[in-house]
This record gives sequence, structure tokens and C-alpha cells, in this order.
Amino acid sequence: MTAALELTPALGAGAACRAMGLWRGVPARQQARAHRRTVMGPPKPRAPRPCPPLALDAQERQTLLNTLNSERFADTAPAAVHATLLDEGTYIGSVRTMYRLLACSGGSRERRNQLTHPAYTKPELLAIAPNQVWSWDITKLKGPAKWTCFHLYVILDIFSRFVVGWLIAPRECSELAQQLIADTVSRHNVESGMLTLHADRGAAMRSKPVASLLVDLDVAKSHSRPHVSDDNPYSESQFKTMKYRPEFPDRFGCIEDARAHCQAFFPWYNAEHCHSGIGYMTPHSVHYGLAAGMRVIRQATLDAAFQANPNRFKNKRPQLPPMPTAAWINPPPEEKKPTSEPVASTLN
Repeated sequence: MTAALELTPALGAGAACRAMGLWRGVPARQQARAHRRTVMGPPKPRAPRPCPPLALDAQERQTLLNTLNSERFADTAPAAVHATLLDEGTYIGSVRTMYRLLACSGGSRERRNQLTHPAYTKPELLAIAPNQVWSWDITKLKGPAKWTCFHLYVILDIFSRFVVGWLIAPRECSELAQQLIADTVSRHNVESGMLTLHADRGAAMRSKPVASLLVDLDVAKSHSRPHVSDDNPYSESQFKTMKYRPEFPDRFGCIEDARAHCQAFFPWYNAEHCHSGIGYMTPHSVHYGLAAGMRVIRQATLDAAFQANPNRFKNKRPQLPPMPTAAWINPPPEEKKPTSEPVASTLN
């Protein structure tokens, strides 16, 4: 505000206030206050408020507090205490006076403050190679009738975006999740102590059978924070890719139809889908180390096109989009800075 006063003689009140992002009347108000302080001096302190003549005296206040804090009324609202005492022919103070005395003595506070939630740690996971961090989730596929659905369990490698395991069941069940995780870990020969399995806080994800299995397999577990979908972006992105495909139906006639659809979709997603988050390579090629050879072929094709007609490329050799060197879930602030090798994206 002081800067606005200094700029006012040179720019005018309106321009000075617009430059500082202030209301136009601020300089005039500040000048009026400064003039008032100069003429009248500093403001006088307010006199203490006298005690109202109808206020309760010290003994009456203590009697009222003792009544409210007694064993009989300790868990009763002041309005109910007031009504009960009136039924008994006793009046010791109004409901507002009861609340005022309770507030002064620390006996009244906002009830919602009692709802304390534990502090959830923000998951920060890094994968620089396949089979280091897997993300899994469960989505619902609409069934033939209203309120019917099938549950699709999917486990995804966040570095390669490769779907390592999936299962369709009529319900969400911790035993089925346990079986899927055990079979998937065994099938991919995951090294002991090298894998982290990330999921949200669904019932199956936090179940004891799944937790016990991960301990037996020496697999670290990680969970999203409640109601934070960004903590599990890779699974959410994969489900969106699936449900936005043209052949994805509005409803499935039976669980066999849903299973047949997934049996066609996941091979396409793994082996044919060119994923933008991994340099438009297929998840299969990245997961099994075939991407480097494919990039050589693609770059040779671009080089041949450049040699044949460099003017079409403005005499600048075309380059393939860079391959990510890491895949993060909630990267630390220093990892968000742009680098020559960008962090993996979750876009499909």
C-alpha cells in the first residue's frame, strides 16, 4: 500500500492501484488515516467493558459449572440440561449462559474436531527397470442387468506398462487377489526382495491374506492415500484405455463375454499398442528388452527418408521421441525439473 501512495503522484491513483493490484480507493483511505493520526494523535485504548448488572456473580457461575460437569449432566447438551432443570422447577441460567461458561472453561468445542484421521504418507515409488514396481487395481464391468457387474483385477508393471496378470470374477474377493498375485509373481520369476506392489486402499488390497502373501513372497507393499487417484495413475490410465476403445461394449451379457473381451484386449495392449509414455513402443518390447532394436530400425527408416528428401524435414535430421529412463509414482520436487531424459508419462 505504501508503494501505491508513492506511485500516485506520478501515475495517478487509478494507474498506481492497477499496477499494485489494489482497489482504487486505497491511496485516499491511507492518506485520510495518516492525516487523522497527525491531527488527533494515536488512538486511545478502549476502556475495559464494565460487568453487566444482570450477569451471574462468581458463586452462581461456579454453581452452574458444577451442575453442567456433574456426573448426571456430563454427557448432556446444555439445552437438554436447561429443559430438565425447568421440569424440576430449577433455573440456574439460560442456555446461552451455559455455553458461554463452558467455552470459558474449555468445556465446549466444535464436535467435528473429534474426527481425527491418521496422517497418510505420500507414496514415492521409482522403477528404472521391469519387475521393480507393479501397480494393481480392480475395476467394475457392467453386467447384463442394472446393478450387476463383474470385477476385473489387473496387475501392471509401471516401467514397461506391461499387463503382467489379470483376472475376472463375479465379486471382489481377497482370496482371488491372493491367488492372482501369487501366480503372477511365480510366472514372471520375480527376484526376492526386488518388487514393490502398489495399490489403493480397497478391501481386497488391505486384506490380511494379501498382506500375509506379500510377506511370504518378500514383496514390499505400498498403498495410495485415501481419495487420491493420482497415487495410482498407471492403473487408472490403463483402465481408461480399455474402456475408451471402440469395441468396448456398454454392457456384457455374461462373465464369459467379459472374459472373451479381455482375452482379446490384453494381448493387443501388450503386443500391439504403441504407448506414448514409453516412446511409442509396445509394452511387450520394453518389458522384454526389445525396444532398443526396434528404435534402431525406426531411426534407420527416418534417416533414409531424410537422405532422400532433406528439404521436407527443413534440413534437420528427425529424431525418435526419447525413451524414459524412470517411472515415478509421485516424484520428489527435484525430480520434476525437466531433464534431457524425461520422466515416464502416464498418458496412453
